[in-house]
Amino acid sequence: MNTESNVNVRVTRQFSVSPEKVFDAWLDPEMIGKWMFGPDLRDEEVLRISLDPRVGGSFSFVVRRQGQEIDHVGEYLKMDRPRRLVFTWGVADVEGSSRVMIDIVPLKNGSELTLTHELHSDWADFAGRTKDAWTKMLDVLAEKLS
Repeated sequence: MNTESNVNVRVTRQFSVSPEKVFDAWLDPEMIGKWMFGPDLRDEEVLRISLDPRVGGSFSFVVRRQGQEIDHVGEYLKMDRPRRLVFTWGVADVEGSSRVMIDIVPLKNGSELTLTHELHSDWADFAGRTKDAWTKMLDVLAEKLS
């Protein structure tokens, strides 16, 4: 991925729980089905969430939205629990993928997560929608972890 042509979407969110709990929520299939996908976020049904949580491992999150099955796929590139998680992000049968970086720092009463989603410049028009979606997901995650 040529970083010179990328558009970076950045979202920061504070949590009232430890960095470990925030980090682990990204790798727990049951939790992912509660905050990243499903009816608490949008009108969709979670069909299958599978992942191999290790560097080089992959994930597949299949949802049904507006009568269509969408398979969100990616590969874990870096894991440094509880500080950093990096993975690719794409949709099966759609060419290309992007990269998501999660950085978590401890705070006195919880933690702060900064998510950076590197989109190829071809997807620049989706930057606002991408930021809104991640913001909503992180808000739901904060509710689920409270």
